[in-house]
Amino acid sequence: MLRNLLEDDSIPVHLKGGVGSALLYRATMLFTVVGTVYALYQLGMASFPKKQN
Repeated sequence: MLRNLLEDDSIPVHLKGGVGSALLYRATMLFTVVGTVYALYQLGMASFPKKQN
């Protein structure tokens, strides 16, 4: 397994583990993007507070 990780076959090391690694990578990227968008949304909402009547 270690030799497979060290081979220069132009496959990124985080994808050499097969389908499981690809799914974990995509899930991580999805959560990162969704979390970033949500954080920016919340920052925007906090920047413009609702007016009190």
